[in-house]
Amino acid sequence: MSQTNLTQAFAARYSDVPVSCADGAALVQSMAARGSCRAFEDRAIPDDVLDTLCAIAMASPTKSDLQQRDIVMLKSSDQRQQLAALVAGQAWVSDAPMLLVFCGNNRRQRLLHDWHRVPFANDHLDALINATADAAIALGAFVTAAEALGLGCCPISAVRNDAEAVSNLLGLPDHVFPFAGLALGYPAAPPTISKRLPLRVTCHVDRYEEEGLRAAVEAYDTDRAAAQPYSKQRFVDRFGHTEPYGWSDDKVRQYSAPERAEFGAFIRKRGFYLD
Repeated sequence: MSQTNLTQAFAARYSDVPVSCADGAALVQSMAARGSCRAFEDRAIPDDVLDTLCAIAMASPTKSDLQQRDIVMLKSSDQRQQLAALVAGQAWVSDAPMLLVFCGNNRRQRLLHDWHRVPFANDHLDALINATADAAIALGAFVTAAEALGLGCCPISAVRNDAEAVSNLLGLPDHVFPFAGLALGYPAAPPTISKRLPLRVTCHVDRYEEEGLRAAVEAYDTDRAAAQPYSKQRFVDRFGHTEPYGWSDDKVRQYSAPERAEFGAFIRKRGFYLD
């Protein structure tokens, strides 16, 4: 891939386009130009491709070599349909040729302590965070590798909307929890490059900085509304119809209603302490 292609991908995503030094790096270019895929060809993914992607995901960094993540591949169409039903409101999920669920797993570590008869001395919030981070890192590695092989992906955070039902469907024991699903398949069309906040807002030097943040977000709202207008507005009955309707409008409306308020209770029920 050429330097021009990488620069074009950056220009499509950022208002403050960085100077690229990765000339010729095909993987870097594909990462810069990636987008979520929600329309797939009716084409199965070979088992050896899935196995390779799982192996790459598990080769990714892990906190203290604890390896606190698992992947559940739903190869059964019945299992996929049941999972799709649990993430209601996202009809495209049921059309994905493959669904996977990435899980945080603090159970194996606790079993090691049982087997070695050594007390587990870290039964607090950090145990959950470590397992969550491990699952997130594996998910990112899987997505990068899959897209490099020509597959399309879209993470599904809605597996946490009814985490207990998803856990029961997958047979997850205590101290193992669903972090995110992933729809996977061969794309029916090239994905859209979603605009991101300017890099000056999200990437800092030496210290965190918020100078000019509001103006930058307002400019981003304008740019994104022009390039990627939302097909519908959230909660029009509460907020009315707004024009222009930008990214910040959408995110404020989204989080004006409770989401996954029961997830903390679910995590505690699964044996985690959050103190």
